[in-house]
Amino acid sequence: MELSFSMSQVWSLLAVIGIDIALAGDNAVVVGMAAAGLPPEQRRRAIILGIGAAALMRIGFALITTQLLQITEALFIGGLLLLWVCYRMFNDLRAGHVAESMHAAEGFGAKPKSFASAMWTIVVADVSMSLDNVLAVAAAAREHPYIMAFGLFLAVVLMGVAASYIARMLDRYRWIGWAGLLLIVYVALRLVWDGWPGIAPYFGLSPNPMLVTGLFTAACALYAAADFALKRRTAP
Repeated sequence: MELSFSMSQVWSLLAVIGIDIALAGDNAVVVGMAAAGLPPEQRRRAIILGIGAAALMRIGFALITTQLLQITEALFIGGLLLLWVCYRMFNDLRAGHVAESMHAAEGFGAKPKSFASAMWTIVVADVSMSLDNVLAVAAAAREHPYIMAFGLFLAVVLMGVAASYIARMLDRYRWIGWAGLLLIVYVALRLVWDGWPGIAPYFGLSPNPMLVTGLFTAACALYAAADFALKRRTAP
């Protein structure tokens, strides 16, 4: 059986892997801390059941997202949502990944007193944090459903098996997080580009996406430059 991959498939696969790694940290930390609050004999069972629930929820989110991304207008809206994800991720990276992850964990009660509360913590954390991942992966691989399925599987594996390692790696090698952010920005702008022809007629504007995508690109670059310049000026 001969396997052949197009450049589009290779790009989608690499993009999905990069996005999964970049977004794995916070969710992984919450799951790890929730399970750490249990006795050793219950810890493994909580993680396995929690990861199973996470997999089912991500499949459901992916089915909905995939259907929505078949609509041209929804592509543009998805691009805007991903740009919001990028905004939050940019602020997290600027503030320090581990601090943000610990804060998120505390917000979900990271040290439960019972097995039931541990499971609740894991499930709530995954619902709250997995939508961003599913949207980004679906957008990067929307023309290749098998790659999207692989991306969802990889996200669950990273969250369950490599939780603490991924969090430490992202904190130690900060460039991985920044590379992932740039990747998601590109995916978001591509959605804006592809979706604008469906949105433009509602406003009586030209369907050519070049101007609108260029404006969003410039806005992202200007915001990042202004933030770096301001913090450098106010730094002691």
